[in-house]
Amino acid sequence: MTILLLGSGGREHALAWKMAQSPLCEKIFVAPGNAGTEAFATNVAISPTDFGEIKKLVLAERIDMVVVGPEDPLVLGIYDFFQEDQFLKSIPVIGPSKLGAKLEGSKEFAKEFLLKHRIPTAAYHSFTKETLEKGFHFLESLKPPYVLKADGLAAGKGVLILSDLDEAKFELSNMLLNDKFGTAGSKVVIEEFLDGIELSCFVLTDGKNYKVLPTAKDYKRIGEGDTGLNTGGMAAVSPVPFATPELLEKIESRIIKQTIDGLNHDKITYKGFVFIGLIIVDNDPYVIEYNVRMGDPETEVVIPRLKTDLVALFKAVADETLNEIDLEIDERAATTIMLVSGGYPEEYQKGKVISGIETVTDSLVFHAGTKSENGQVLSNGGRVLAVTSFGTDHHEAIKKSYQNINKLHFDTMYFRKDIGFDL
Repeated sequence: MTILLLGSGGREHALAWKMAQSPLCEKIFVAPGNAGTEAFATNVAISPTDFGEIKKLVLAERIDMVVVGPEDPLVLGIYDFFQEDQFLKSIPVIGPSKLGAKLEGSKEFAKEFLLKHRIPTAAYHSFTKETLEKGFHFLESLKPPYVLKADGLAAGKGVLILSDLDEAKFELSNMLLNDKFGTAGSKVVIEEFLDGIELSCFVLTDGKNYKVLPTAKDYKRIGEGDTGLNTGGMAAVSPVPFATPELLEKIESRIIKQTIDGLNHDKITYKGFVFIGLIIVDNDPYVIEYNVRMGDPETEVVIPRLKTDLVALFKAVADETLNEIDLEIDERAATTIMLVSGGYPEEYQKGKVISGIETVTDSLVFHAGTKSENGQVLSNGGRVLAVTSFGTDHHEAIKKSYQNINKLHFDTMYFRKDIGFDL
């Protein structure tokens, strides 16, 4: 098969790396890709949201399957674009329909889906600039801390958790009146705060059947001890040590099965990944959010633990035969730690020369924001590299990642040194 993968981050490098190992895969194109993906795939300078150019590439290169990494093309309806085109409709797209992608594209849609299908989640209300005063009154009815979520896509940064009521009112005004998160914040969901510990659950579904992938936990805050601004993710570990068989059974019966059944009940076409962000309160799982693709950096620990052929899984998704495949998982723990540009998640510089990648041993280096130029690898994003390691437990895996990070360098390089502190 010739496969086109859309995206350019660490998630896409990990997916391409795994697909390239499949005997079913003859060639991979990545649009636009990065300096890591070009080692075993052909990078093409096309935006994942430029559907016209994607169509040209798919037809010119006789692409057999399209795998969608990031959320933007899914929310914009790339699945529907292929289904509605006579030349493209026979080519499977791994990712949900535009309606299915609303689970991530609209926090309000997701909350309505959760309540409709009786899936445990926090109480909420949504507000626009016209109902700002009602938003203030709702905040006054809640106990702190206060959770404010931009309704639309905000690159993982559209959630604020605030302890002070006046600050919460100010930020609600800032989001609705001053476009703090752009159009993503034209509607804001205010949610009851649930106090617990977070974990991420990943499911692959063909619309009828599903497979539960390994659990993972990511670290969102830029500062050690989980302080400072939210980022796209600074590290991830898999499996999650506190995810007991009893808890996993609750997650599957109360949340995963209910989600897939709900999609079917609502006649929502969904063939791809479901990322379920959970919070565990008194050993009971609640859904914080849905994402309609794999998480980043969680992909960099979940996919390396997958022993099953990833392309075979995607083919089964397309054929609706996922129930016929056995999922085999590496029992070892995996940890990935992100190296980011100084200043991230706020202003940062690009174009810094990266050295030491070739000296890394016994770890995987996934490129998150890089490009090749004149034989050198340069930084090209806020999150630059992800260093993934295996171990008999997460302590050993974390130690290995840190040992290899010491071999890597680029100007202003920053990483958290406390990963696993809470485990």
